[in-house]
Amino acid sequence: MADVDLLVAGAGGGLAGALRAAGAGLDVVVAEANPHFRRGNNTAMSTAMVPGPGSRWQRAAGIEDSPERFLADVAAKTHGEADPAVAGTLARVGAPLVEWLADHVGLPLELADVDYPGHSVRRVHTVPGRHGSALLRGLLDAVEAEPRIDLLVPARLVEILPDDGAWRARLRRPDGGVEELTARAVLLATSGYGTDPDLVATHLPEIADAAYHGSEYATGDALSLAGAHGAAVRALDAYQGHAGLSAAARTLVTWTTVMAGAVVVDAEGRRFGDETVGYSEYAAMLAARPGARGWVVLDARIDADTQGFQDYRDVVEAGALRWADTVPELAARIGVDASVLAAELDDAAAVARGDSPVDRVGRRRVAAPLEPPYAAVEIVPALFHTQGGLAVDADARVLAASGEPLGGLYASGGAAVGMSGHGAAGYLAGNGLLPALGLAYRAADHLVAVSAEKEIPA
Repeated sequence: MADVDLLVAGAGGGLAGALRAAGAGLDVVVAEANPHFRRGNNTAMSTAMVPGPGSRWQRAAGIEDSPERFLADVAAKTHGEADPAVAGTLARVGAPLVEWLADHVGLPLELADVDYPGHSVRRVHTVPGRHGSALLRGLLDAVEAEPRIDLLVPARLVEILPDDGAWRARLRRPDGGVEELTARAVLLATSGYGTDPDLVATHLPEIADAAYHGSEYATGDALSLAGAHGAAVRALDAYQGHAGLSAAARTLVTWTTVMAGAVVVDAEGRRFGDETVGYSEYAAMLAARPGARGWVVLDARIDADTQGFQDYRDVVEAGALRWADTVPELAARIGVDASVLAAELDDAAAVARGDSPVDRVGRRRVAAPLEPPYAAVEIVPALFHTQGGLAVDADARVLAASGEPLGGLYASGGAAVGMSGHGAAGYLAGNGLLPALGLAYRAADHLVAVSAEKEIPA
């Protein structure tokens, strides 16, 4: 007989699976390798954005949305390359997930009042402060109040072996000590492979030299753990990048600034693309510019409107904004040619005023012309997390190369293939956290359903 019903490896989005399973009466152990995970895992470092198409918050706001509309947006952004099983199940689970997080976990969710690139309506739900640390704290509070969940920290899952209809798991402590337990099912929620330089160089060469801004424990453990049992992998070239990492503060200059009318210039003061296509693909574009760095140029209106984001407040408090009363003064402060910068701002302003339908770089929407005083924040490109991983089905079951599920083995978040297709351009805001929470949620529901019928063969 197994020691527990479910072992969750990773205390990020996988906590949703632990809570969902425990709420249905199953006994759960969560093992987390990172002793500082409360502030240093990818969930904690996120902007806490979760798409929930068709949620009650959208209905209250008069927003018409549906899983089908969300899937159409995903298909458009990924050029039809998103994993259909994963995208389909997450589009359907998004609204129930965010409502469950509010009603049963107790998270103070709200609909973000921001238009994000690629989303045809406002469907991203978040917490006050728009920071993942608050979301993770809420999940942990619920876990610690749940008697059916035991949290082992730090303990790294290093091996899983089939054992008479269950999985025998070996967990290693930092002092070298090893513990073993058996679980009827295992959920791999160990994140992706962003800290493995060889894997990044192999699969993500365009961003391999950029800063990494994710968990140091994203070492690709799930790939090796499940790979030992013949698991298939998909879309290992997919990732979320971000072009807006403050060079000084090493935290995000949220892309909300861009959607509010800011522009991005390179180290020579030149714009190099339509910023509204998305911050993920913009990371590789910035990485290819002179010096692999640039500037977000904004004004006092945008600064005031973005203060609700903790990441942005951190940038401000770090003194990373350079203010100026005129464009020539700003150009001098950031070391670019004043005529070049002025021409770029004038070009964007023409679209904002309606004088031109599109600017030189193809941008068609600029909320308002920038007005003095101006500010600029130096930015560098970053790799946030990988979006490809183990092949899974609609129930988050890990699939073998044959396409058959490996009994009792699930994966979520960066451990599993996501819904972003290939490369960086398919990423939509929230489509990292949705697979982290949503696939864990689906895995727990499947395990509960199977548990009501029979034991799971390993």
